[in-house]
Amino acid sequence: MEKALTLADYESLAELRYQIRRFLHFSEQASRMAGLEPHQHQLMLALKGLPKNVRPRIGELAERLQIRHHSAVELVNRLSAGGYVRRHRGGEDGREVLLSLTPKGEKVLRELSLHHRAELGMRGPALVAALRRVIHTSKNGKGVPVRAASRARIKT
Repeated sequence: MEKALTLADYESLAELRYQIRRFLHFSEQASRMAGLEPHQHQLMLALKGLPKNVRPRIGELAERLQIRHHSAVELVNRLSAGGYVRRHRGGEDGREVLLSLTPKGEKVLRELSLHHRAELGMRGPALVAALRRVIHTSKNGKGVPVRAASRARIKT
């Protein structure tokens, strides 16, 4: 790993962090407006978006959210009490606890996801530009001015 950092490195990292934080702030506000805490929304999204080969267990969701198992249990308890998720028994012996979204949970998650996708449509190019700038400066130590990176249009 290279140890020397340039001003461009710091600028690009700061811009990426700013763009990520802007999106996270939007997401937190949208979650609260829908009556959920941000971590509750994240758990619901992680549950709905699990790959087909991953069983919807609390341990899997804790890993996806990078939180402790007991924190995931508490989130599931609150979501279950609110009618957003349900627990059901799985496995041959019935000891496995699996999770699923309720119709209410599906509806709220769909509305939030549509809202998030629209926000990313607007603000995503600046986020991608910031990420590209970090990657670019880490490869060759050169970057573009922060203002130019935030205005850049992404070509795919």
